[in-house]
Parts: sequence; structure tokens; C-alpha cells
Amino acid sequence: MKIEAWYQENKEHNLQGRYITLEMILPLLKKYEGKFEITFSGTSEKEQTIPLVKIGSGDKVILIWSQMHGNESTTTKALFDFFKFLDLRTSYQNEVDLFLSAHTLYIVPMLNPDGSLLYTRVNANAVDLNRDFQELSQRESRYLSSLFDLLKPSLCLNMHDQRTIYGLSPEKPATISFLSPSANEGRTITSERKQAMEYIVKMNQFLQNLIPGQVGRYDDSFNTNCVGDSFQMKGVPTILFEAGHYPGDYHREKTREYIFYSLLALFDIIKHENKGANYQEYFDIPENHNNYRDVVLRNVVLPNYENSVDISIQYVEALKSGKIEFQPFVDDIGVDLSVYGHRDVDINHSKILTDSKEPLTINVKFSKIYHKNELMVGVFY
Repeated sequence: MKIEAWYQENKEHNLQGRYITLEMILPLLKKYEGKFEITFSGTSEKEQTIPLVKIGSGDKVILIWSQMHGNESTTTKALFDFFKFLDLRTSYQNEVDLFLSAHTLYIVPMLNPDGSLLYTRVNANAVDLNRDFQELSQRESRYLSSLFDLLKPSLCLNMHDQRTIYGLSPEKPATISFLSPSANEGRTITSERKQAMEYIVKMNQFLQNLIPGQVGRYDDSFNTNCVGDSFQMKGVPTILFEAGHYPGDYHREKTREYIFYSLLALFDIIKHENKGANYQEYFDIPENHNNYRDVVLRNVVLPNYENSVDISIQYVEALKSGKIEFQPFVDDIGVDLSVYGHRDVDINHSKILTDSKEPLTINVKFSKIYHKNELMVGVFY
């Protein structure tokens, strides 16, 4: 069976959308009791449990964590897809057996359950855990740090989501981005960074067959407070995963699929044409640019503007009654804005109308925009 067909049939269908909480994943973890080793030694600032999943029996130890930022859930969904793949073993059985005999995975599928419940980037104390790895002021940070010290991993995977503002040139969204974090201010290419780069090259080679031109390289500015930089400083190869936007996929269901494939490619479970993991090819992966907005309306006639203008619109994600609502707000107004739109519409030098009939200005939220009675932009779930 081709991996794409396996995925559509067997992925973890019980996890959908952007809002993923501890309450949703605990029943799924229970199904793996007796198959994987599942422990609950960590707790959040609000006393919620932090699950740890151990899979495999090999000497090479890999530490993986997701939802360090509570509103970044795509990689959590992909990890549960990966759990099903390793458990079912209906495909690639020999490759899976070989991998698990050589490796031991320790996976924290949700490091920040408090932030996940509230759908916020930060934890219950409004601390960004990915800026807390020098002070270690929060329980969640201390737990991850203690796992690192105890397990002495040979590889770490730091799994996140990135905003829809990131794209690549020419006119491609950054659907998946990777980073081999810096280990010092000079961004020295240490042996650990090289190893992480080689792994990233391998994943990129596979992904180019599926989403050509949509894999990016995240900014490698050094920040000792970030977990990836901190672990790389300690001599352990660390890879940052950033799940981004696929056209029309605001609930990140296609993106989770590509994260899943990335894991299979990284661990050599899925066979593909491998040109060799030359770390220098890492620098051929294009850097992310802040060059996209969710919607761009071109050539719009607005009151108080002498010429037609472009309007860029960005969605804000808000938790409403257990669902994520995408609320539009005006990001910028100007002539020939130098950003692309995931939806890019030429209004052709005519007027638009908002449901409130109020003039549009930067940073103003609205509900709907119409052009010739056709809905252009609105709130959606």
C-alpha cells in the first residue's frame, strides 16, 4: 500500500482541527497502554498531567515534544498519526521493526496542557516556555529540562506551528519549515548543527516530491533562552519543525500529513530517492519571509484615499465555544502592497462595503466585506 493511501485510511481521525486539548488526547493514549510505555511524571502549573510516551528499545535515544505553545497543535496531530503507524505495522513492518530495535523514542505530545486548554501561546502564568530555558521558572520548562538531563538523547525534535504570514519566493507559502538552531552568537556550524542539517536535507528531499517549493528554512538568530538553542549548546543535535500553511488548509489537516511524512523520511522508515545527506544543501532551502497575508484585496476605492489602494487582511484565531474562530482584521492599507495573499483578489478600482458600513482602517476588526453584493471576506470556523 502506498503511504498516501495508508495515511488517508488510518490517520488518527479522532483528532481534527486546530483546538487540541489534554482531555482529547488522554483517551487516545489509553488505547496504547500495554503497547507503548506511558507515564505521567510531569505536571503543569495548573496541576494538569503531562504525558510521556516511550516507544522502542534501541540505544539511540530521541526526545520529541509538541505543543510547547498551546495554540500550536498540528504536530500533536501528526504525532498521533505516527503512533498509529508504529502500532498497526500494516505497512513497512520490516522498516518499523528495524527502527524500533535501534532507537528509543520519548515523546511528550503536549508539554503545555494549560495553554492548550485556553488556546494560547503561553502557559497559565503567561510565560512563553520557549523563552524560559535559562531561568527555568516554570514547571513545564523544568520537566522538559529534567527529561533532557535524564535521558541524554542523541537527537531532539522541537515541534511547532508557524503563522500564515510566512512564505517563500516566488509566491509559495511556507507549508513546512525546519531549523538547525544556532549554538552560539556566531552561528558556528558545529558538528551537532551539521548533523541536524543533514537530517533536514533528507526530509526536504522527500517533501519536494509532494510540496515542491513549499519547504522553508527558519531564521537561525541565536537566543540562549530558546530550548532548541539551549540543547544545541549542550551538544545535542536539535531540529525545529514548523507546521505552516497549505492553500485552503486553515485547520492544518494537510500540513499534519506532511509532518507525518517528514518523520518517516527522517527515520528512514519510508524509502525514497536519497541523494545523500550533504549538510551544505541545507543552505539551499530558501529562508522564510514575512511576505504573506491571509487575504489581499487589490485596487480598492476607499474614502479619504486619492488613489486605489491594496488592503491586506489577517485572521486572528479566537477560541469560541470550543471551536477556533478565524476573525479578520485589517493588517495594512497602501498602494501596491508588497505582500502576497493566500487569497488575492483584484477589486478593479471599485468600492467595497463592510457590514458595519464603517470606514476601514489599520488594525480594525470587522465581520464581513462585500464587493458588488458578493462576500469577499468574513469570519469562519
